Amino acid sequence: MKKVVRLENLDCANCAAKLERAINKIDGVQANVNFMAMKMTLECADERYPAAAEEIRRVAGRVEPDCVFKGL
Repeated sequence: MKKVVRLENLDCANCAAKLERAINKIDGVQANVNFMAMKMTLECADERYPAAAEEIRRVAGRVEPDCVFKGL
């Protein structure tokens, strides 16, 4: 499954890179965060998506607590 998620309250390009690195450590998830577009492209297996979405929210909450994901 490939999904594009809008991001809100992402402060800087460094924060985007930190977020991307943290999400890419999740097993079976590949993320690409575009700070300028305020979007994140996620790829993971369809059956893994619900669990991956919860894990992404948890990891992102530690790395960038103010960031909001629209459509995750």
